[in-house]
Formats: sequence, C-alpha cells, structure tokens
Amino acid sequence: MSVPRPIDQPTHRPHLNSSRLAMPLPVLLALLCALHAPASSASTATYSLSPGQSLAGDDKLVSGGGKFALGFIQIPGSDSNPSGSGGNSTQLGIWFSLNRVPKLTLVWVANRGGSPVAGAASPELTISGDGNLVIVDRGKVAWSTRADVTANNNNNRAVLLLLDTGNLVLRSASNASDVMWQSFDHPTDTLLPGATIGLDKVTGRSRRLVSRKNRIDQAPGAYSMELGRSGVVQMLWDASVPYWSSGEWNGDYFSSVPEMTARHLIGSTFVNDDREVSFAYHLLDETITMYSFLDVSGQRKMLVWQDATRDWVTVYVHPTTQCEVHAVCGPFTACDDSAPAPCSCMKGFSVGSPEDWDLDDRSTSGCRRNTQLNCASISNGTMVGMADMFYAMPAVRLPYNPHGAAGYVASAAECEQVCLSNCSCTAYSFGSGGCSMWHGGLLNVKQRQIDGASSSGDGEILHIRLAAKEFRTRKNNSVVIILVAIGAGLNALVILVLVVALRRTRRNKRYSETLDKIHGGSGLVSFRYSDLRRATRDFSEKIGAGGFGSVFKGSLNDSTTIAVKRLYGCYQQEKQFRAEVSSIGILHHTNLVKMVGFCCEGDKKLLVYEHMPNSSLDAHLFRSSAKALNWRTRYQIALGVARGLAYLHESCLDYIIHCDIKPQNILLDALFVPKIADFGMAKLLTRDFSRVMTTTRGTIGYLAPEWISGVAITPKVDVYGYGMVLLEIISGRMNANEECGSSGDGIVYFPIQMARKLLEGNVMSFVDDRLNGDVIVDEVERACKVACWCIQDREFERPTMGKVVQILEGLVEVDTPPMPKLLEAIAGRSHSACT
Repeated sequence: MSVPRPIDQPTHRPHLNSSRLAMPLPVLLALLCALHAPASSASTATYSLSPGQSLAGDDKLVSGGGKFALGFIQIPGSDSNPSGSGGNSTQLGIWFSLNRVPKLTLVWVANRGGSPVAGAASPELTISGDGNLVIVDRGKVAWSTRADVTANNNNNRAVLLLLDTGNLVLRSASNASDVMWQSFDHPTDTLLPGATIGLDKVTGRSRRLVSRKNRIDQAPGAYSMELGRSGVVQMLWDASVPYWSSGEWNGDYFSSVPEMTARHLIGSTFVNDDREVSFAYHLLDETITMYSFLDVSGQRKMLVWQDATRDWVTVYVHPTTQCEVHAVCGPFTACDDSAPAPCSCMKGFSVGSPEDWDLDDRSTSGCRRNTQLNCASISNGTMVGMADMFYAMPAVRLPYNPHGAAGYVASAAECEQVCLSNCSCTAYSFGSGGCSMWHGGLLNVKQRQIDGASSSGDGEILHIRLAAKEFRTRKNNSVVIILVAIGAGLNALVILVLVVALRRTRRNKRYSETLDKIHGGSGLVSFRYSDLRRATRDFSEKIGAGGFGSVFKGSLNDSTTIAVKRLYGCYQQEKQFRAEVSSIGILHHTNLVKMVGFCCEGDKKLLVYEHMPNSSLDAHLFRSSAKALNWRTRYQIALGVARGLAYLHESCLDYIIHCDIKPQNILLDALFVPKIADFGMAKLLTRDFSRVMTTTRGTIGYLAPEWISGVAITPKVDVYGYGMVLLEIISGRMNANEECGSSGDGIVYFPIQMARKLLEGNVMSFVDDRLNGDVIVDEVERACKVACWCIQDREFERPTMGKVVQILEGLVEVDTPPMPKLLEAIAGRSHSACT
C-alpha cells in the first residue's frame, strides 16, 4: 500500500516549521525558533560513526547520497519534557537533507516513548562498550538501542551508518549483512520507501506506525497503523478501535486503495507466508522525493516534494474526511466536515485545554462542562436545587460505545427518566433500536449535514445531559442600558469601520468554509465571482484555452491551488456549463479530474477544478523543450486513461460519452497520474439507449468515421479517440500533422504507417526516438495492437474500454488487427494532394 492535514494546512503535513499554528504570534515564533535542525555552517558532517567517535551539538551524520541527515534537534517544551519547566528538550532525529528538501521534515526520532534529554544538556551519540548505540547525557545513558549484541559483535567491529534510504544501521564493520540494529525495525510515524510495516509471525514483533502526540511533541499519540495476520492494514484509535481498513491485497494493490495503481512511480512488495506478513513500497523514479506518514489528525498521507513550489504536495489521504477518524475531536465534541474548523464543543461545554487544541491535540482533552451536573445534590432523598435537563442535538452520528437500558423501555420519555436516575449517564437516544445511553465522555459524534443545514431526518437525535443552569435566560438590564448608551454615542466613522470589519470577517469565514469543503470532499462548492477573481489575481495567469473558454491558475490560500475555467459565448457558455456540471460534477474516479465547484452569477459562469501541476499530456509529448516521459510513465498514463473511460462507459448510472478525447484534455497530477478533463461536449445516455445524435463535432484527427458521416454516436467514438491518443503516446508525434515528403512506405500519415509497421512486425521503428529504445517490447506491441483495434473503421470491431484495460493489464491476449481501410484511403488521397 502506497501508504502514504493539520487543520490549518490541509494539503501539507504539519511540519515542525509550520507557519500557521493557531496561537499568539510571539509564542508561535518562540516555539518555531526553538525547533531547528543544526545549521550547516556550524556543523560537522560525517558519513559514519565508529567506536571512540561521537556526535554532539550541531554535528550531523549524512547519508552517502546526501538524501538524509541525522543529528540532535531541539524540541519546544511539552508534556514529555522531564524538567517540567516548559523549556526546550533535545532529541536525536533523522530528517530529509535540507540541501534536498529545504523544509525541516522529521522522519524518525529516538527514544520516542521515553523522556527526551533536558534542554540544558549537551548530549552525545556514541557506540558504547557493549556495542550498542547510546545517547549519553551528563555521564548517564539517556537512551540505548539495547540490541542483542553477541560476543562476536564487539564494539571494535561495530559501525553506524545512515543509508540513503533513511535507514540508520548499526552493523559489523567487516560484514555488511551482520546488522545488529536498524531504525527501520523501530518506525515512528513515517514509512519511507523501502521500509516495511507488518508482523513477524514467529517472534510476534510488530512494525507499525504511531502518530505523534501533537504538532510539536514527538511522543506517541492516539493513532496507529498496523498490518496484522489477516493481511489487512488497519488504522486504530488507542490501539484497539479500528476506524479504517485497506481491504485485502488483490495481487497488485489493496482493494480500498485504488491510488496504488499509479505503478509508473511506485512499486509494492507484499509478503504473507508462515514467517511474516509485511508490506513495503519503493520508488521507481529515484529523482522523486516522496514519503508517507500517519498524521496527528489520524489520517495517513502520501506526500511528494515539488521543487517548483518548494513545498510538499499531498498525493492522497485516508480516510478522506477528517470526521471518519475515530474520536478525532475528543470527548463532548461534535465533528463536522463542512465546518471551517471540524471540531467544536457541544452545548454547555468549552475547550478543555486551548494549548492542546492549538497544537492539534484534541483527542485527549476535548471539551469540559461549563456547569457541573446537579445529580449528586440530594439530601434525605430530596434533590437540592433544580434537576438536570437534556439538550436535543439533532442529525448526528451517535457516540461510540452505547449501553442499552436495563429492562424494556417503551418511549423516549421513559428513556430520559432512566438516564436521569443514573448520575453517571451523560446522554441518551431513543429510536428504532430502542433506548441507548452513554456514560462518561461522549466520543466520535459527527454532525450530519444536508445542503449546509442540519436536518433531523438525516442522522439521529442525541439528548445531552446538562445542568439546569445552562437553560436559564440571563438578562442584565443595567448592562443593556449601558450598551445602548454607548452604542448611541458611537461616532459614525467608528460604525463604518465596524461594518467593514464585519463584512471582511464574514468573507474570511466563507473563504475558510470553502477551503474545508474542498479538502473534505463534501460536494461542489458554490463560489462567488469576487472570490474567484481574487483567487486568480484578476485572471492574470492563463494556463490554457479551448473552444469554450480560458483556464486560469488560482490560489485559495498558500497551499490550495485551483484551475478556474472562465466560459464565454452566450449559447455555448450555457450549454457547456450545464454539460460539464451535470456530467463531471457528480463523478469520482482516480483518473477523472475533480471538479471542486462553480460560479453562476448572471452571465458569469466559471468552473473550478483541482489544479494539475504537470499540465496536460500534449505538453510532454509534443513540446521539444519538455523532458521526454519514460516508457513506464507513458504506459501507465495509457492505462489510467483507459480506466477512466471504462468507468464513464460502464460503471456510471448513465452512460457518459466524453466526445473529445485528445492529449490536451488529459491532465497529469504531481505523480503523472492521468486525469480526463474538459467534459463540455459530454453526452449522457440512459441505460435504455445506446446511441445519441449530436451536431457538435470534436477535434480533427480524433473523430470516428461514423461521427463524421452524421449518424448517431456511441461510446465507441471515445474508443476511436483513445486509439489515436495511444498512437501519439507511443510515437511522440501528433496524428493530425500531415507531413509531405518521400517515404519508403508511400504513406506519411502516421496511424497508417504504424499499422503497416505492426503488420510487418517492426513496431519498434515507430517508438518515440527520445526514448532511445529504453522500452518494454511486449508492452509496445500490445499497445500498438490495442491502438489499431481502437481506430478500426466499423465501431463494432473496436473493443470496449473495459476490454482495453484488460489487454493493457496483460489479462487478455490480443490478435493483430487488420488495416483500417477508410483511414488508408483518406491518407492516400492526402498524400496524393501533397505530391
């Protein structure tokens, strides 16, 4: 599994130098300044550590290829600080080399479950007399690897190395295979390429990921991820409550992680035998920097470093929404994925520890009561004061771990009385399942939403026990009089300033809500034109154009980049807008571009999509300045586009014909995963109809013969267009460019030229010269055969996109196709015209 947002930076890991912690700026600056990697100018870098040597201060151990560094880092004061003074502490850690990733990103720390070294200390890392790696603080051993070092592995033969994989290895100096201890066997919250998670079935030792306590504190947190005997990866709260599962391994990927099909960049190894069950992933392109981790939010994330933005970009997240993480907000809270801040306190409760919440640690402290319950105030059988009451919270997912009432309860009123008579009962709910009650903290409550408003018809009603005092109406006439007097005396200019500030606050709140909806995946967002104009800097950065409008790059904040398509032309605009929103707006597939929202204000119609950092496929195939895509990437792009089309044609409630498949409409994300885009010409067919009439024409060079002749079209027009795109992926040439000149083939139009090469058994001469023959011949032949079958004259001779996927995956054999006669005739006439 390619397992691999703090709340305020949804698309990035909450790195230790995060710039948006929700705390006062002076405090934040102090914390961030305290946490640092050793300055390179003041440090000594070494590639190994031998007995008698030590690492201290700003010294670093650097991997051979310069990818990783090991050294001591300062951690701002936290609960883990043994001094309890709130000062800094020091821990040994591994991070990506700042020369490669200029943002401090820790991937491993030592002594995570114990106490870090006090801030005043000057610890040293060395190899002890028994051959173990130790941290010595003021003459005492503060941490040790505690490896099982035998007499044969004495300290004179031990050496410590930091490998270019990020693995810290203590091994024999004379025998590289004699490993005494390695950090990959003791992961923290990060799974680097080449490292494994899993279970040793013989010893019972488990390699699992455990989140950090909060943004700063490296101590183990509430969430873990492990691969058990069942062969399924699970994420757990408190090491006991599962809230996400990977699904079973199907030979290529885990069933709940279809993102793993991006195999042109990531390879996977899964083992399940008598000795172990384990999983690891590795990078096929070593120029890419990527890693996965279990965030403090309880979500697992895969990130890739982008040099262009000098930041990490999120590839994918599981679970996809924050509220699916168990108990993420802590006791007496409600989680709402559509809210600006997902976690909020229930009525009658306030944040238990603002300091913890500022550091994204809510699961422990949660919220606490504003007023203590009156249940225990009983004298001689008579309650002193007012009885507790219940507040109804509608449209929620009920809390974790309910208890049934003792005996039969026939009504909600009886259920309420049963709860009220038990001082430990904090809430109840009565529904089709009878009477349910909860004792102690209420965990894992999720607010249901319909069109942004709570509805009692969606979810259930939770009755929360509160002190009667919480229901009293508080009035203070004197305060009211004073406020009225002050309000009457306010200067008009001050009132105007307040109005402007209020408008700005509302705008910022709306902006925050928009960001949360996008990252929470809670449906399409209705944008205001002014917001999109601001996000695109008045539509200043144009990144594309088509027959229906132009596309501009925008940014909703420092880490959320969008692509905004501004439509023009009255009739075409309305038609294109309706077609695109109705077709792609409700679809979700790895190989379809994600629409995040739209704007419809009068004649202003705009569509908002996720931004694809690697532009469109044509930019990589046809531009001489672009770096040539390798064969592995090309083949996975071809397979991904085929999967996306198969989904449109075969897996949707209605058939969807894209009608304009071409390289310009295939976008590439950070990992070069293809996303089919531009659904402005798309046609929807119900399951009762297999054809549709349309007067709209696609792009020359990708039009199927039946479409040109004016008959009703089927999904096979997309198959034809796909075949042409596949030819271009293989050759790196545009099929619509007719080149005149002498040729031994007599025909220059390259689809026919390729068909002839295929029949002659010479397809390698058709492959893009920029690949220098570095291809997989079987895949080239398979792709060429598929392409030629897809561009057959008669639509019934073309395969379905589902069959294309099976062929490209090697599951189905394919015969050599015949020459497309119509194309040959058209090409022949064109060639004659040239001469």
